[in-house]
Amino acid sequence: MTETPQIGTPVPARARGDAVAATASTGPDPVISAQQVVRRYRRPRRSLTRPGPVVEALRGIDLDIAYGQRLGIVGESGSGKSTLIRLLAGLDRPTSGSITFAGREITRLPDRSLKFLRRDLQMVFQDPMSSLDPRMTVSDIIREPLVALGHPNPRARVAELLDAVGLPAAAAHRYPHQFSGGQRQRISIARALSPHPKVLVADEPVSALDVSVRAQVLNLLMDLVDDFSLTLIFVSHDLSVVRHLCDTVVVMHDGEIVERGPTTAIYERPTHPYTRALLAAAPTLRQALAVHAANRDRKEPQQR
Repeated sequence: MTETPQIGTPVPARARGDAVAATASTGPDPVISAQQVVRRYRRPRRSLTRPGPVVEALRGIDLDIAYGQRLGIVGESGSGKSTLIRLLAGLDRPTSGSITFAGREITRLPDRSLKFLRRDLQMVFQDPMSSLDPRMTVSDIIREPLVALGHPNPRARVAELLDAVGLPAAAAHRYPHQFSGGQRQRISIARALSPHPKVLVADEPVSALDVSVRAQVLNLLMDLVDDFSLTLIFVSHDLSVVRHLCDTVVVMHDGEIVERGPTTAIYERPTHPYTRALLAAAPTLRQALAVHAANRDRKEPQQR
């Protein structure tokens, strides 16, 4: 049985050491670099005479991500987290600025020239049911990116990945609706790992799961990042999960990065007012116990 992590404890020293070692062995250049990235959207027009208003989703983002790093991106809804990772993954283009992957500029490349990015960067999405084709078997789902990239032996790779994510070999012939939410997310992770990526982007990967299985999926994710020597970009509203998984944290607010640094330093000594407010608003076990004790004290006089 998978050991349940104590969410809220800092990432283990071994994990930080692995990340540092991976960075040192690959070289000083970042795997992803964003320079002065701006993304503006125009909302639909509400008048025949005036164009729709412009929304500035990202405002001059500068970000370097090293090989082997475990980067957590946190912030409230609308802070620009999802927009940023879509740009880093080449799923959208910035209005201005530059993004490079392994030293190659990707912002001006057409989609047909991004095959290297589709191979080396993969994503795990929030809702596994909506990201898996219900008409395809698990085997076909995992094989799909392998076939597109011309992998020589996709069947063997499917069996290897099912074992890696803790699913039986018989799961290959079943369909997504035949699995639980946690198992479907394991299938999504297997699909993301199939083309041997260098970077794994996890966008709220456990927020749609039951609390009872979140820790199991997070433990699996941590083990796979270590086993496959991946760079992890982890986006979440749950600050305790980010603290558990990541060695570096970026805090976003209103389309800007307001604070960044080592996880322990950010969580224990935040400097920006928004970061302090975000951490103060996050529920903790101590707060939950205090609320429980207060409710119990209010009920006891009534029972007497």
